[in-house]
Amino acid sequence: MKQLTKAEEDIMQILWHLEEANVAAIIDQLPEPKPAYNTVSTIIRILESKDFVAHRKEGRGHIYFPKVKKTEYSNQSLHKLMNGYFHGSFKSMVSFFMKKNDISIQEMEAIMRDINSEKPEK
Repeated sequence: MKQLTKAEEDIMQILWHLEEANVAAIIDQLPEPKPAYNTVSTIIRILESKDFVAHRKEGRGHIYFPKVKKTEYSNQSLHKLMNGYFHGSFKSMVSFFMKKNDISIQEMEAIMRDINSEKPEK
């Protein structure tokens, strides 16, 4: 899967949230100062060429929707981060974030309880 630029990821975050939208609706969700219509339209066409977005014709315009699930992209990005900066070690990555964010043992234990309570039954 290809990586996204910051601008492309911003657009994808909006499409993942809205599920489908035209260019004007995407622009409405962007912070001020709003980018030009043509700028957003170009980014969406790039996302289509990267196979992240598809569209359907509606009237004289297009409705865009994600082809890649947010969880799929997040998982791929996390693995790239882990492999690129932590030599593929999940333990090293978690340790780094715990230290940088000053997470206590109690908070980590609470996180582990949450994770364990969300595991699906086998």
